[in-house]
Amino acid sequence: MTIRVLLADDHALLRDTFRILINSADDLEVVGEASNGAEAVTLAGALQPDIVIMDIRMPGTDGLAATTAICADPALSDVRILILTTFETDEYVARALRAGASGFLGKDVTADALLDAIRTVADGDALLSPAATKMLVSRFLVTPEPAADTGLPEQLSSLTAREREVMIMAARGMSNTDIADMLCLSPLTIRTHIQRAMTKLHARDRAQLVVAAYQSGLVQSGPPAAP
Repeated sequence: MTIRVLLADDHALLRDTFRILINSADDLEVVGEASNGAEAVTLAGALQPDIVIMDIRMPGTDGLAATTAICADPALSDVRILILTTFETDEYVARALRAGASGFLGKDVTADALLDAIRTVADGDALLSPAATKMLVSRFLVTPEPAADTGLPEQLSSLTAREREVMIMAARGMSNTDIADMLCLSPLTIRTHIQRAMTKLHARDRAQLVVAAYQSGLVQSGPPAAP
């Protein structure tokens, strides 16, 4: 199946470059382009893309507001947002993840890494740039939004012991293969546990599961405790 991509960036030259690159892949297709957040929201509703590559800093409605609007629309629940920015440690990136973005990359990303990122996010996995993930978790994701009532502590009670265990490991940045090796299970079984936890916590994807793990207090920032 072809992964349908919407580009949202106020730099026309960058959109042209990404369009040419993405359309060169047999399994990817750019179906629309937006120069600001308002256009991105409108086109997301009209085109129903699989992925929106969203710049944060845009004139008028920025990428953060657009991400919030798209992720809050039940009709767009299958649309994934990939944040592309020059500000990898910017608080706006953490706010975008809280709003429902599936991950982010720096604008210095290589061509192959960008294409792989689109496929990763389309498959429902999180994509968090290694250069900034620790910063985001320690500085932003562990701090709940003011006056936010997510209901996460209550929802966590619906998880099985294994689902909680796998969720904690995923939030620590471990891949399905790493978790499977540690628990002596198959990667497919781990993926099933991840998907069930996402369903129970109403998480759009793995990135939102990570955010939920930290904001609920299930996982604390810092290195895992020694056995």
